[in-house]
Amino acid sequence: MSEVDALLKRYERHVRVPWPMDVAPEQRVWFVVYDPMQERRLRLRLGAFEAATREAGHDWRLLDLTKDFAQWMADHDYREAYFEEPADMELALSDFAEAVAERVEDTLKDADSETVVALCGLGSLFGLVRVSDLVNRIAPSMRSWLLVFFPGRYDESNYRLLDARDGWNYLAVPITAHS
Repeated sequence: MSEVDALLKRYERHVRVPWPMDVAPEQRVWFVVYDPMQERRLRLRLGAFEAATREAGHDWRLLDLTKDFAQWMADHDYREAYFEEPADMELALSDFAEAVAERVEDTLKDADSETVVALCGLGSLFGLVRVSDLVNRIAPSMRSWLLVFFPGRYDESNYRLLDARDGWNYLAVPITAHS
């Protein structure tokens, strides 16, 4: 069985379990952790994750963050200057992080406690926005459940995006292909 098929099977089981409503928003986060080399295969199966969610009686909203940086940069007044001197963009990245968080929060505000809001495209944020900061920022506004498709590694309660950055410990529930 492929890694993506194993993830889908584990997710199908997980999404069917009754959801406790008395948990903190930080505990309403699920991370589907997969090898970054499986990104394309996983994206091809996003429809199957949606179908599993709907078959379990829940609503589904998918938010793809892949193009967010390109769009933000294209709209930025100082984009030409940043291309000439990329180091100058460091201060503006906090504005980008804010824009991503606002986009996710806009999706979350229309989602109720029976909805899964799924985020994909997190690899495109690498080096620009820390996923841990994003999740911590949006968690207080969550009434729904957040499913994060996470290309990286989970090991002993630590999540590492693209296996490259120092990991962080988070309260999210990991969904992995192995155990």
